[in-house]
Amino acid sequence: MQLRYGHDQLIQAGVDEAGRGCLAGPVVAAAVILPDDFDIRGLRDSKKLSFKKRLELRERIIDNAIAWSVASCCNEIVDAINVLNASFEAMHRAIQNLAITPELLLIDGNRFKPHPFIEHQTIIKGDDLYAHIAAASILAKTYRDELMLDYHSRYPNYSLDKNKGYPTFEHRQCISEYGLSPIHRKTFMIKTVQLSMF
Repeated sequence: MQLRYGHDQLIQAGVDEAGRGCLAGPVVAAAVILPDDFDIRGLRDSKKLSFKKRLELRERIIDNAIAWSVASCCNEIVDAINVLNASFEAMHRAIQNLAITPELLLIDGNRFKPHPFIEHQTIIKGDDLYAHIAAASILAKTYRDELMLDYHSRYPNYSLDKNKGYPTFEHRQCISEYGLSPIHRKTFMIKTVQLSMF
């Protein structure tokens, strides 16, 4: 991967989210500002990395980033404003919590709610193209996975340690057997039930 800069001399932050397609748990976003000399070996989209490699890279990112932040929106917020808006809200929270205000936001994907004071660029598959976004992807993914492991200790009937809240067949079976836990997204489950009727 090569670092790509849309505008030289601007302080850029990569922004990405994790957990948007889940049935349970929060949506988590991260924002990361990397130094120009950051060692990007092995850095790529978090979904293409092993669990061990993600943790190794997370430590390197945290130790070397100019600034980084992670924020989330719980399942109640997802149900209240829908998952896309919750993703945008989590991203804005992460941006707001950065110790340094960036001058340009590099957003993974093709949609974003514009920040009132910071310009942005949306980049499809940006987490596999831009080191800043890949770093944010790794922080969002690892932070969310740790949250889901904690939830598994509280709600062990749903195999959250394995599925991390995603709609696997086993996860759906657990919901059918035990019903919804307090961290399940009710709006997602309504859609699932509606689809199963046809």
